[in-house]
Amino acid sequence: MWGGPAEPADSYYAVRPECTDVPRTRFKIKPGKTLSARKWQAAFSLDGHLDIGKTLHRIQRGGIHPSIRGEVWEFLLACYDPESTFDERDQIRQHRRVQYARWKNECREIFPVIGSGRYISAPVITEDGMNGNNTEMMKELTPRGPLDKKAIQWLLTLHQIGLDVMRTDRTLVFYEKQENLSKLWDILSVYAWIDTDVGYGQGMSDLCSPMIILLEDEADAFWCFERLMRRLRGNFRCTGNSVGVEKQLSYLAAVTQVIDPKLHHHFETLGGGDYLFAFRMLMVLFRREFSFCDSLYLWEMMWALEYDPDLFSLYEEPGSNIMKAVGSNKGKPKSRRPCGKYERENMKIKSSDASLPISVFLVASVLKDKSSKLLHEARGLDDVVKVSLHVCSF
Repeated sequence: MWGGPAEPADSYYAVRPECTDVPRTRFKIKPGKTLSARKWQAAFSLDGHLDIGKTLHRIQRGGIHPSIRGEVWEFLLACYDPESTFDERDQIRQHRRVQYARWKNECREIFPVIGSGRYISAPVITEDGMNGNNTEMMKELTPRGPLDKKAIQWLLTLHQIGLDVMRTDRTLVFYEKQENLSKLWDILSVYAWIDTDVGYGQGMSDLCSPMIILLEDEADAFWCFERLMRRLRGNFRCTGNSVGVEKQLSYLAAVTQVIDPKLHHHFETLGGGDYLFAFRMLMVLFRREFSFCDSLYLWEMMWALEYDPDLFSLYEEPGSNIMKAVGSNKGKPKSRRPCGKYERENMKIKSSDASLPISVFLVASVLKDKSSKLLHEARGLDDVVKVSLHVCSF
């Protein structure tokens, strides 16, 4: 009911009763502001065209109701074009499910634990492709002769994925079920197989976990995660000399120097001028600083503000693959379709460079808000981390 009392959203993501130290959730479902199931359904025409402009406006006012969050995210992350019809989306969905099944079968042919309802947390092989010491794991390998370099590198990541899966969102009742843990492991393992450039990196499990909670079909969850990684995979690309997120950290330093020179100088004095203490916030977008529910609300607010109507077409271009990411279409004329408020402002800037993600400014605002506390209490980098990462105390 319009103007009714706000409703807590925690009940949609139940926490295990013994977990009493989880961050407090602030997001509430606000009638008349939060995008409801009724408003969502009303945003479609009879054949399925979505009024994305009104939808973005509603999301920016009050977020998305948890009951429809998954299907709305598929549009925010450019899984589907708002101008498509119901029939066209059904065709795309079925095609993608077939493609995911094909990739998963490729993985299963090498290592049959994939898709078995189980996952592993012990190494399978050594870097030279030899059996290693775990004979139980080696029994799972399908005999197929010498392994190529791609297969070896992929097999080397599987136990790390398993270790991270065991630690991801374990306060949630959802992950008390083995099948959900294995689903998360399967999706991350398949992604590592197809993204040969980046593979798997720690933190990806935090980004993928909400997808399998919100979307029942495993393939649909995979594609939602794949679209999110188009935005963030650069953060995980590492070379011998740098980490992908370093560029964003340098931008964060520049922004902080402008909005709070005294705080920036304080960081430099403490040896934190590289802003590595903010690494985690940018890598996983505050997943570990906020409650589960609040982090999802934060994500959808950012995506609504950054929404670019051209991304779906970019991703679906012939020859497009996982390596075509946000920013790849710079220099191309922008469409006149509705876009997010932040993206609209970026379009006014005549620059060939990709715009800064809104997450950089979000972290800068957190530091600015905590400025007084940081200046008075931070006497070392450990203190900076302790103060700056306790965002949930807002």
